[in-house]
Amino acid sequence: MSHIYCNITERINNTADTDETVEKPDYESEILEIIRGKYSPKAMFAKLEDYHANDIAEAMEKLNVQERKKIYRICSTGMLAEIFEYFDDASNYLNEMDMQKAAEVISELETDTAAEILRKIEKEKRAALIELLPQETRQQIQLISAFDDDEIGSRMTINYISIQESLSVKQAMKELISQAKQNDNISAIFAVDEQNEYSGAISLKDLITADADVPLDDLIQTSFPYVYAHEMTADCIEKLKDYSEDNIPVLDNSNRLLGVITAANIIEAVDDEMGEDYAMLAGLTAEEDLKEPLKDSMKKRMPWLLILLALGMLVSGVVGVFEKIVAQLTIIMAFQSLILDMAGNVGTQSLAVTIRVLMDENLTGSQKFRLVVKEMKVGLANGLILGVISFLLIGLYIMFFKQKDMLFSFSVSGCIGVSLLLAMMISGTVGTLIPLFFKKIKVDPAVASGPLITTINDLVAVVTYYGMSWILLFNVLHLA
Repeated sequence: MSHIYCNITERINNTADTDETVEKPDYESEILEIIRGKYSPKAMFAKLEDYHANDIAEAMEKLNVQERKKIYRICSTGMLAEIFEYFDDASNYLNEMDMQKAAEVISELETDTAAEILRKIEKEKRAALIELLPQETRQQIQLISAFDDDEIGSRMTINYISIQESLSVKQAMKELISQAKQNDNISAIFAVDEQNEYSGAISLKDLITADADVPLDDLIQTSFPYVYAHEMTADCIEKLKDYSEDNIPVLDNSNRLLGVITAANIIEAVDDEMGEDYAMLAGLTAEEDLKEPLKDSMKKRMPWLLILLALGMLVSGVVGVFEKIVAQLTIIMAFQSLILDMAGNVGTQSLAVTIRVLMDENLTGSQKFRLVVKEMKVGLANGLILGVISFLLIGLYIMFFKQKDMLFSFSVSGCIGVSLLLAMMISGTVGTLIPLFFKKIKVDPAVASGPLITTINDLVAVVTYYGMSWILLFNVLHLA
């Protein structure tokens, strides 16, 4: 038994050692070597077919224009279309092709991807490309392009299977096979009536395992989730994230089936929404990337910076009101940043919690009120603990390091402790109320960005700190 145990242990250790030394294949280098090699076009195409389109897309970013044009000539339009699905901005690469080749690639793309790429191409070339497209593809792209970027219809694809609800199971199977030659999103089949009005969805598994004499109505799931094309993407994400379906039908206002949103579309939409929210939280009007021109970056940052400059000047003006207090009791200036920082931190924490809670569109008024009360209590409790700690530590610091008497030292530290308690309680409340206010007036709560909350809380902290100093240290204790 011990011999067997030793052998098993040795094998496990050997396997672990082997796993540690296994490195991820460097597909990018392999692909670049193939493209830059001296292979014939046929051999190069055969070798590239062994790689995933995403790996080829990443490698193509490292090529120069001439090397990419070589790929455009060698690869089939179907393969290029797969590669183009993985580019962050495929319009740049499309501009490197001749018009006919570019039109052929666009025809092979998912409709939503084709529409997105065409939006980024200059107007004259876009019109010329659209003219070269097949009539059906052109109509599909125009349909998707008719929706605003913020609407879920702009993200849908026409790659889906639909069948008449009046068909038999046998007829439905024939229709599925016929349409699957052009559309490969077949995990769910959507049933429509004669007017193309949406009836429900049929699982592929249920259809292929059903007996021929089973009515098709018995297979239709009428409770399958769906969205309307003109709904806002942000609203749809909340509705769709609870489902794990590969395809979600998109309807027009007359309940006719227009297209589908795929799981990949949903992931992309979530990523875009998170990027926009992150940009707003950072005080930007839109997302930026590394390739963006200086002028565009400045345009995105300047509006918030001007607002924050105005608020910063207001904070400085408030400090100026208490100039006499600072002049007579200069030691309080040393602890101003402590109050400002802690108030800003608490406000930002409350902001993050509130924005997360507000993702629930069904939040009631009483729940919002409880959220405000909760954040106020959290700010008060944390402020009380930190205020007591500040009272003790700052009092000892002033007494021993600044050589002040005990009354003076703990009077100042007591004022700081009280100010910290009030500032943290008020900042927690403000950090909750501002995003709630923006939500109420139909503005994205993420607009209540970190810089905005921090600056407002600086104003709250300055008024609280110097106001308490004027009341406690000057008018009550008469320290100056």
